Amino acid sequence: MPLSETARSRLADILEREPTKNSELQAAWDMESGSDVHQFLETELGPYYYRDDDSLIRVSPEGKALLSGDGTGGPAIAFSGIEQDVFEALPGPETDPASVVSILHGVEEQTNLDPEVDAVRSALRTLVRKEVCEKVPRTVPTYRLSVPRSEVDVLETD
Repeated sequence: MPLSETARSRLADILEREPTKNSELQAAWDMESGSDVHQFLETELGPYYYRDDDSLIRVSPEGKALLSGDGTGGPAIAFSGIEQDVFEALPGPETDPASVVSILHGVEEQTNLDPEVDAVRSALRTLVRKEVCEKVPRTVPTYRLSVPRSEVDVLETD
């Protein structure tokens, strides 16, 4: 998703200040409350920031790639844990979506591992938040890629 100039500037501000808190950003951005900061972060910068174990605000690897201009022009995402396996098991954007159980079986076939269904669900929620996967409402929730796999720039993680 393209960022407005304000959003890009504020993302760069977070990077400069990180780790930071709502109250620091509230003062820097001249906002009324920490709730306003949170609202802006969620609506404008969702995939580009995260909160660390101490609930401090940091720029995600995707946000850093966006600010540095790295990448192929498609979404840039960093995978952690089972997310890579789930990403690979997801059906493409032009195909029928798959249920969580189908994706779980796809991960099992690809990796010869036996992941927990909750881990697959969690990875799917993360991929939806990172905007490379979409949830398609049906009788049971189903998922598929929202962009072609080849257009996703996979970032290396530590």
